Amino acid sequence: MKNFVVNPVLNKEFKLRFRTFKSFLGILFYLLALAILIIGFVFIESMTNSQGYFKPDQSREMFMILSVLQLALILFITPGLTAGVISSERERQTLNIMLTTTQSSTSIIVSKLLSSISFLLLLIIASLPLYSIVFLFGGISPGQLLTMIGFYTFTIITFGSIGVLFSTLIRKTIVSMVTTYGVTLFLAGGTAFLTLILMQLDRGFYNPAGGNNPFPYFTAMLNPPIVLLGTFQPEIIKEIQRGTGIEFPLWISFLISYTVIFLGALLLSIKMLRPNMKKG
Repeated sequence: MKNFVVNPVLNKEFKLRFRTFKSFLGILFYLLALAILIIGFVFIESMTNSQGYFKPDQSREMFMILSVLQLALILFITPGLTAGVISSERERQTLNIMLTTTQSSTSIIVSKLLSSISFLLLLIIASLPLYSIVFLFGGISPGQLLTMIGFYTFTIITFGSIGVLFSTLIRKTIVSMVTTYGVTLFLAGGTAFLTLILMQLDRGFYNPAGGNNPFPYFTAMLNPPIVLLGTFQPEIIKEIQRGTGIEFPLWISFLISYTVIFLGALLLSIKMLRPNMKKG
């Protein structure tokens, strides 16, 4: 078990990723962008308020905006970090050397995935002090903050496994990255668009009575922004459940579906890393 968790591949990836100046520069600009957003939001709301101070309900709005923005950054950064972990080794002609070592396919794939998502987890941990500004004004509970962190971690692992899968299946890094971004865009934006369209069709000409149309539920459970906003605004989830007739919690459906995606992508990546080699 120790050799599986701590292995040469994982050690090399950690050293290459966290000892470069670009990594620390990326963290700096990431935190600066979030800090400017928070300070700017507080300043604008204070100036537009007739009483001249920041209210707790406005702090809740700031927390929601910050959470959605951070989710968007995560969905934008994850494919870039994971879509080339295997294909880049193949392009540098170092993959065959790695495959001749005693490291198993599972160890190589998991090490590549862990080293990639660890940088994103570091970004989330580094941004936690910025959320203290939200607690300073109130309106948010610690439980909501922990829920958000858990949601981010689960989303990063799932979309990271998708990037590793395409990096294993596709030989060219640029093609793998474009494919991963396309799938991410569909899951983050395309499913939201389909949910809105299907709900409007359910209320419109095709179904004047409305209700009992399950298709918007299945597209909404694949959409991370809808599930995240539903934790802050339960009315969104209730509206979807009322229109589809499905009372099953949307966040549980999200966990189940994305767990299946994660396991399927991970197992397929492990299998396709050595497609022509028999077990044993």
